[in-house]
Amino acid sequence: MVKAQRADLAGKSPEALGGRSGPSARDLDAVFSALAHPIRRAIVAKLAAGDCAVGDLAEPHAVSLPAISKHLRVLEDAGLLEQTPDGRVRRCALKAQPLSAAFSWIVQYRLFWEDALDALAAHVEGDGYA
Repeated sequence: MVKAQRADLAGKSPEALGGRSGPSARDLDAVFSALAHPIRRAIVAKLAAGDCAVGDLAEPHAVSLPAISKHLRVLEDAGLLEQTPDGRVRRCALKAQPLSAAFSWIVQYRLFWEDALDALAAHVEGDGYA
């Protein structure tokens, strides 16, 4: 299946693979920027297992609760997180769509580079370098 996908994509640039229907550059920038910090990545990983209270998300990190709130705001602004009040506690839930869009973008480039590297390998092997 992967080889068939790569054959269908041969010679196409990543831009040609993505089209205009995908996420905007601004959306992708927000997602990758949000995921650039290790605390935010740890929060996303914890939320992947299920909803959590803010206090539970803050517990493993040696930072203040206001700092965790700032991290949560960055994730929320990127569309990765939804916070809902539950009495005196705020509960957080992961929103998968922005992660899915970022994954799709990465896969486009992965397929592009795999095709380019396969062509290079074929060229090198064909010239007797291998």
